[in-house]
Amino acid sequence: MALDPVFEPITRRAPELPANLKLPHIAATTDTLLDHSVMLRLAPEGMPEHSLGRMEALVLQLARIQHGSPLPFDLLVFDSPQLVVFAADHGIADEGMSEMPQSMTCEHVLQLLLGAAPVNALAQMHGFDLTVVDAGVASHITLPDDARRKAPLLLRKIGYGTRNLMIGPAMSQAQAVSALHAGMDVVRHLPGNVIALGDVGVANNVAASLLLSRLCGVPLSDACGRDDFHGAGPHDDPHPQRIEKLSAAASRHRKALGPLDALAALGGFEIAMMAGAMLQAAAERRVVLVDGYVASAAALVARGLVPAVADYLVFAHRSAESGHRLMLIHLQAQPLLDMGMRMGQGTGALLAWPLLLAAQGLLER
Repeated sequence: MALDPVFEPITRRAPELPANLKLPHIAATTDTLLDHSVMLRLAPEGMPEHSLGRMEALVLQLARIQHGSPLPFDLLVFDSPQLVVFAADHGIADEGMSEMPQSMTCEHVLQLLLGAAPVNALAQMHGFDLTVVDAGVASHITLPDDARRKAPLLLRKIGYGTRNLMIGPAMSQAQAVSALHAGMDVVRHLPGNVIALGDVGVANNVAASLLLSRLCGVPLSDACGRDDFHGAGPHDDPHPQRIEKLSAAASRHRKALGPLDALAALGGFEIAMMAGAMLQAAAERRVVLVDGYVASAAALVARGLVPAVADYLVFAHRSAESGHRLMLIHLQAQPLLDMGMRMGQGTGALLAWPLLLAAQGLLER
């Protein structure tokens, strides 16, 4: 006899993914025996338990990532570290959602290519190879004739910026799938076992806030902090109008509940490519250094698609955006640094790199 529908358990079906989305297999890194042996090597003689604090958790995570064979684990090895910066524009910028004009996306890309951005100096200092990926910049990227390029530019443009999500989905599902695959392909062709991911894109923090709100149930008023955007004058407070617009946009896409659907409706090309890059890097057992708010939004999408990817993500820092703290809580992630930055481009990831080198050194003693 069938139960009355009132008494039947409420279950949520995970949205079906399209057949053309090819997600890589990612192995979980849980290894209790490895954890025990590493902790024995870390414990300083005569010191209290867990005296190294959160460094212990970092060492354990890195050891789990690199222990992918039946051979006994020895030391951490970092080979040919890569920094990849994905750049794209967002149609929502047309709604005045950023203090910067959309043209600044292309300008920031040019700075990276010419070696003039702060992260260029950090990449050179720490021995990272820098690659810039045009995921969907709204214009052609053209260097001056006499300019000397300091970093390669990969053309993976899905479109000239996403559509204005106030009017319709930011991208089609086919474009979202193409962007995920493009991010995977970028990683496949890069050497090394460490990859740091950064982003460039005017108004991409708005897309990150919308993804946080949709995938984690955070109210938009909390995901988009009042201090994240300032008006033109000292008495100009655009925050209420901004939240009203974004709430209307979110309502328009209220059926986009799963990670892929939410990505297509509310995200950006660079966020999709970063998510694909994370999935591929984890499948290849690479260490993935996640930069700030926008990169963490990509991690949110990647985890929704393949939960095991979380084992490979090292969150470099907590940025100044209000929503990033909430996003890290939902990701159950402890960032290595909290410097109050909001620069993007992988800057925070490279600032945190010395802590990974310190983790390596602790196992060498």
